[in-house]
Amino acid sequence: MPNRNPPLFILALIIAGVLALSACGNGDEEPAATPMSQGDAGDSRSVLSADGSSLTEVIPAEKALEIPDEVPEELAVIWEAWTLLTKHHVDKGNLDPAALSEAAVKGMLAAVEDPHTYYVSPEAFAIDTQDILLGRFEGIGAHVQMNRAGKLIISSPIPGGPAEGAGLRPGDIVVTVNGESIEGLSLPEAVALIRGPEGTVVTLGILHIGAIDPVAIEVRRRKIPLESVLLRSEPGARFVHIRLTNFFPQTAEELGKMIENAVDDGADGLILDVRGNLGGLLTSVVDVASQFLSDGLVLYEIDGDGNRKNWKVRGGGAAAEIPMVLLVNQFSASASEVLAGALQDHERATIVGATTFGKGVAGIFKSLTNGGGVAITTSRWFTPQDRAIQGVGVEPDVEVVARDPRDADVMQLEKAIQVLESEVTRTAGGSPGS
Repeated sequence: MPNRNPPLFILALIIAGVLALSACGNGDEEPAATPMSQGDAGDSRSVLSADGSSLTEVIPAEKALEIPDEVPEELAVIWEAWTLLTKHHVDKGNLDPAALSEAAVKGMLAAVEDPHTYYVSPEAFAIDTQDILLGRFEGIGAHVQMNRAGKLIISSPIPGGPAEGAGLRPGDIVVTVNGESIEGLSLPEAVALIRGPEGTVVTLGILHIGAIDPVAIEVRRRKIPLESVLLRSEPGARFVHIRLTNFFPQTAEELGKMIENAVDDGADGLILDVRGNLGGLLTSVVDVASQFLSDGLVLYEIDGDGNRKNWKVRGGGAAAEIPMVLLVNQFSASASEVLAGALQDHERATIVGATTFGKGVAGIFKSLTNGGGVAITTSRWFTPQDRAIQGVGVEPDVEVVARDPRDADVMQLEKAIQVLESEVTRTAGGSPGS
């Protein structure tokens, strides 16, 4: 293989650094044999084993490599390693630049030690960025997220979807997809494996809560509409129960209309349910919070340069007075936690359920030249009263938990109704629906 300069993209420049680190091994291993070509010969020396015997001869280069001017100083050592790899590696003719680039980027982002900063393969990136545009996706019908241990968790099966019908439950851990381990994959990469064309079957290795061994569950994929506002109570109910599954651009408008209809039908209170809601658009949650608040902050964020951005209530909300409870659980994340923190700080709603997930950061998706992309954390979120969300979540005003998620769901809803009954009683007998 003829010697050549590497491409001067950051992706390619990172490659040799990761390979060099992985080749070093740990401190307990013997030094690797690294003979250089005789054309690079200078003074030679021997590397000795523990018993003093010679292992191999190391021949240093006559002079340092000349670094091209366009290579940033911080990446010079990576350029050197890449050049040496492509010149001297015994299998240099079989090196796959695309595969090495992906592995290198993954390694670089993993070193940041931020679970929300990661690489997304071209296949996963295409799927992830098309969902909102299409208004649907083809898959098993379940909301999933990565926990802090890197495990893929079923946060909530979509009601009536294939996952629910197959017996998947909130809190289940997905261990394998079609017999292959998903350990080490990013969230979009794992989701890309689970999704597939309508009518096809995927076999998931599922570890139920409290179980020792995973079980194989087959799920037939189908088209899943992206709905975010679901009515869970009967028409004319005293307390309207609305579930938000996500925060899409149209969520606030649909929610406002549903609340107005419920109040017109005589509703005295609102149970807003974001259990299992993994988040969505920040602008959407600001719009949703503004339905219930008159003024002030919804949240603020601090970026990597220390700059602060305030997200203020937009005003004109249709439900600023109706008594309400917000239901949350350990799978309420991101934008759901922003909503919980804002309503709690403004004393606008009673928060019932379990401490939320603890994802209080904003990020961006940026495409790369190989068709993939990177997710990068860009700022941290704080509630109006300066509480951080990241890593700690939002604690409920009334905690209701149970070992069985199904029991917890029922108990939390019952408690929400009790809280609303007490609140409506305290409001001098008046109600928005009367």
